[in-house]
Amino acid sequence: MTPEGTVSRRFYGRRHGRKLRAGRKRLLKDLLPGIQIESGEGELCPKELFPGNPVQKWLEIGFGSGEHLAAQAAAHPEVGIVGCEPFINGVASLLNEIQAKGLHNVRVYPDDARDIIDRVPSATFDRVFLLFPDPWPKSRHSSRRFISAENLDSLARVIRDDGEFRFASDEMGYVQWTLQHVRRHGEFLWTAKSIRDWNERPSDWQATRYESKAQADGRHCVYLGFRRRKRL
Repeated sequence: MTPEGTVSRRFYGRRHGRKLRAGRKRLLKDLLPGIQIESGEGELCPKELFPGNPVQKWLEIGFGSGEHLAAQAAAHPEVGIVGCEPFINGVASLLNEIQAKGLHNVRVYPDDARDIIDRVPSATFDRVFLLFPDPWPKSRHSSRRFISAENLDSLARVIRDDGEFRFASDEMGYVQWTLQHVRRHGEFLWTAKSIRDWNERPSDWQATRYESKAQADGRHCVYLGFRRRKRL
């Protein structure tokens, strides 16, 4: 993390989709401001994110339409969950879930998750999710993938000792890329003990809209779990 604030970097991906319905626009106007993490400089104190001092704090990077995040928040009201998503239509979908389920343990940053990762103190998060990120399958675009040595350094800093990093993808090239990079990094331990551990979605892992579509189209999904090694 840079003490003076966030680092300027390029973001690849959509920020806007089809025109939002009136109800979704109202949620962005009325609900989002109360749970939004504002962009800015300097360290983000965890107590500022969740005044109620939750027993754990989780982060979802690129929550898509928010099905997984909302399900986790509903199942674990004692946990504070930060969700980051630059795609405004996805943000609106999550807000709809938050309103429908009456969730009070979610904070939203409608932009690049790296901004938040840069600003929080070390060992802030007990669990981090990166589910079905854009795979950038063409070799000339592979540098755009979230999984990189730099971002793994950042995740290793903000995940507490023995904390979890969960990853999923239906793009086998990205799965192999992730395994190679994470295992080479050295600060994370792959927790799989059998083939079922990466071929079957864990029971506490809510399916996403994209995941369901991939399976309906006959694409195989892989689920990887890593644990942050203890700091020396």
